[in-house]
Amino acid sequence: MINVLVVDDDFMVARIHSGYVSRMPGFSVVSVAHSGADALAAAAELRPDLVLLDIYLPDMSGLEVLKALSDVDVLMISAARDVPTVREAMRGGAVNYLIKPFTAAALAERLQQYADTRHRLTAIGPEARQDDVDRLFGTPKSAGPMPKGLSAATCALVADTLRDAGRDLSAAEAAELTGLSRVSARRYLEHLCAAGQAEFRPRYGTAGRPEHRYRWLG
Repeated sequence: MINVLVVDDDFMVARIHSGYVSRMPGFSVVSVAHSGADALAAAAELRPDLVLLDIYLPDMSGLEVLKALSDVDVLMISAARDVPTVREAMRGGAVNYLIKPFTAAALAERLQQYADTRHRLTAIGPEARQDDVDRLFGTPKSAGPMPKGLSAATCALVADTLRDAGRDLSAAEAAELTGLSRVSARRYLEHLCAAGQAEFRPRYGTAGRPEHRYRWLG
């Protein structure tokens, strides 16, 4: 479970954001704060994994709070859209920046991205390889040389299909969307995983072997 501290000076907005977070599987709101001082106190006492932090607070800037926090990830949420503010948030270590107003889906997307990154960090183990780091930081990577029997054009078709799907696909679903055989689609999907452009996830059903699912990482 990812524990979240919600910080916003507006009581109603804080309640709405807390509701958004609470509806996300794997996330729990541990507290709500309405000032910078309360946010720092709550973070020190509760040690959340993630802080949803507004910039416009009554006693100090959320950017000051960001710099004062330690051992916690921060997702900035603000109506401020000027580049210096966004740049300062990035320099302060914010994992993401969401401009108000936004939809529940927009926040859910950022939270899922955060959860996926935490999952990948845990799965890496004690030491990271360069391709692990590239995936975490979103560094573009080419698919590399084609294995024997695969073509670059068809690989691009499968990659585009997986990216445009906006969700994970099985080899059978990818085959149907691309017009390839299931075996061919699986080979291209596995190549994209090996190249760091996609990831493989097993989906466990009620019985039998898990279904292999593939998701675009770009």
